[in-house]
Amino acid sequence: METIFPASGQISAGYSSGRGQELYRKARLLIPGGTQLLSKRPEMFLPEVWPSYYASARGVEVEDLDGKTYIDMSIMGVGACILGYADPTVDGAVRNALDKGVASTLNCPEEPELAALLCHLHPWAGAVRFARSGGEAMSMAVRVARAFTRRDVVAFSGYHGWTDWYLAANLGDEDSLAGQLMPGLDPAGVPQGLKGTSIPFHYNRIDELRSIVSSHKNQLAAIVMEPQRGVPPLPGYLEEVRRIADDVGAVLIFDEITSGFRTANGGIHLRLGIEPDLAVFAKAMANGYAMSAIIGRSEVMQAFQSTFVSSTNWTERIGPVAALSTIQKIIEEDVIEYISQIGESVIEGWKKYGRKHGILIRTDGSLPPLAHFSFPEDSDLCLTTLFVQLMLERGFLSFTQFKPSLAHTKDHVAAYLDAVDEVFEILSSLTPSKARKRLKGPAARRGFYRLT
Repeated sequence: METIFPASGQISAGYSSGRGQELYRKARLLIPGGTQLLSKRPEMFLPEVWPSYYASARGVEVEDLDGKTYIDMSIMGVGACILGYADPTVDGAVRNALDKGVASTLNCPEEPELAALLCHLHPWAGAVRFARSGGEAMSMAVRVARAFTRRDVVAFSGYHGWTDWYLAANLGDEDSLAGQLMPGLDPAGVPQGLKGTSIPFHYNRIDELRSIVSSHKNQLAAIVMEPQRGVPPLPGYLEEVRRIADDVGAVLIFDEITSGFRTANGGIHLRLGIEPDLAVFAKAMANGYAMSAIIGRSEVMQAFQSTFVSSTNWTERIGPVAALSTIQKIIEEDVIEYISQIGESVIEGWKKYGRKHGILIRTDGSLPPLAHFSFPEDSDLCLTTLFVQLMLERGFLSFTQFKPSLAHTKDHVAAYLDAVDEVFEILSSLTPSKARKRLKGPAARRGFYRLT
């Protein structure tokens, strides 16, 4: 079949004229926003220069459409590929499933097998439902909490996806989500009737949650939060959230879409010692294959029987097979400890070379498996963008976030930090105006962006 976008002829030298950017310019004419995921838009990294598309990805090596190969020291499929790209164990299990058929009038046996494994890892949970993406799984969790409590209001902290229940927070007069990791989210298309049904509070601010409870005690269906994202919980904070949920009869939902299977064999709440009523997983649980899960206490989960939640594609076989293989490998190869060591090495390297070259960087709250840094004085993002550009020129897909995987080796880290040393030295000699002049395109744009 002939492609809509045939390969170009001779491509002139330089990143910005590469096939990836050429294809992206065409794609923006057909795909609103250019990409399916905001976090993969080239403008977030290096506008008009970022390679944009991959031809192949294995381990931590990514080949672009021009045949250039990079070492990925950035977000690794937005945190999904915890074992590395095209992991042979997981892909082998998926190929075996393909050979046996991925859809049938009957159900695949891997569903109850995966449900049993998740409940085994989380002894407080007694039931599981599956979906294929984090956003829809969060929507399901909120739906079942409302069905269980017969209430409407949700108190939440942090970022939890694109669906109506969450964006309803911005139907008021203020940008309520501005302090919740992703400012600037427009609730266009969200029914005005949902105004007042989702109310944000800030992490570690128990006073804000208490204020919501005092105003909506008999209306509160759920408290939704990431148990930990950046900064750790203050002593007693999560315990008090748990107590409040119990006192008012609200369902406590932990969003483990990003944190799950990164600091524990399951949710990070296992390390923190607090049990929710529901927990939601996606991303790392299937190493890049589409899979998500809602686990919970049996009495809450049974409310799925009183509300309609169903989809044909939630019954395909690949997702459960990939999840089973991924989780088993995480456990057998002690991936949690390994990626923590790799992440810690990178964080320490950022700090070391920041000090060496007199560059102010901030790594506050970085969990080693979810490492990040920032240039606090880089208000126009020129320094950040130039960092990405200079690292790209040295053969690295790099960003101010790093999500380590099993495929990252000490040699990868050493080579990466050598490049960071060189790049930080260059950045240390530049004024903001000189940094802007070094850019091959515009500075990165955030728009809807994570603050951590």
